[in-house]
Amino acid sequence: MRSILIGAAAALSFVIATAAGAAPLKLKPASPQPGGVKPGLSVTYGFAREGQHIKYLSEARSVLKSGAKRGASLRGLDYRDNNKGEPTLTSGRAENVAASIKGYIRFDAPGVYEIDFFTNDGIDARIGGQRVGHFDGRQTCDSTIVSEVEVPQAGWYKLDILYFNRLNTSCLMMRMGAKGKKMQWVKNGVFGH
Repeated sequence: MRSILIGAAAALSFVIATAAGAAPLKLKPASPQPGGVKPGLSVTYGFAREGQHIKYLSEARSVLKSGAKRGASLRGLDYRDNNKGEPTLTSGRAENVAASIKGYIRFDAPGVYEIDFFTNDGIDARIGGQRVGHFDGRQTCDSTIVSEVEVPQAGWYKLDILYFNRLNTSCLMMRMGAKGKKMQWVKNGVFGH
């Protein structure tokens, strides 16, 4: 029994040390860099059928595959917790909405940044080929785990988000800051499509 406990403690120590010393996720800049970028982000919506609910990212993907419709562009990722019955993002519908959000985010300087998202409900967010935000389930407007990323050069980076809202209120926001600095809400002006 003692050897099992010692082995478990050693394994746990290794996992913690590995996680603490993990290198930041290295983002890949868009190549080629896009020209003629319009402000905001493009979005396509899917809606659950009457009586069905979107509870997980897999269901959001399925709803989008079965009949997606292009929506009005998002101004960015600054959609604070709304009131019950108000539309999710620009969808025109309040509940059981899946969204595929695509575009670019501009980093003005290279460096290491910390990123998180506030979401109600699920999100799978990728920037520059790396997963930087993930929550597969339902929650009130709350944050994802902070991701540390390395931006090798200033410029545009591809952004791809799968998002869903099930019931009641919705939110989708992003925070970012240079490592060691306070994270700030990301301004809409850094997004393009």
